[in-house]
Amino acid sequence: MKLEMRRIILFTSKMQAMADFYQNVIGLPLLTGEEGWREYQAGGCNIALHRGKPSVGMRPPKMVFFAADVAAARATLVRRGARTLGKVISGPAFDMCNGKDPDGNSFQISSRR
Repeated sequence: MKLEMRRIILFTSKMQAMADFYQNVIGLPLLTGEEGWREYQAGGCNIALHRGKPSVGMRPPKMVFFAADVAAARATLVRRGARTLGKVISGPAFDMCNGKDPDGNSFQISSRR
C-alpha cells in the first residue's frame, strides 16, 4: 500500500479570515467551497479549512510552500496583506521565510526543493 499526502486540514473558528488569507494572500485556487469547508489546491498537497475550534499543539505542523525566489514571494505576500512574515533567512543551500496565518498556524516559504 502506498500512502500519499493529499491535504492538510486546519480547524478554524475564523473561517472567513482564513479563507481570505489562503485564497487572496497566499493565492491558492479554491477547489471546494462548502458550508464549513474550503479546500485549496496547493501543489502536491491540498489545504482544507474545516469550521471548528482550532487546537494547536505544543509543536504544531508547519506547512511549507516552495518558491524559487523567496524574497520576491515574501514581497508579494506582504503586498497582499500578510502581516506576520519574518525576514528572509539565507543559508548555503536555500532561502526561507517563516510566517503565521490568522489562526497562528506556522507556515514557511522555502526554496528547498
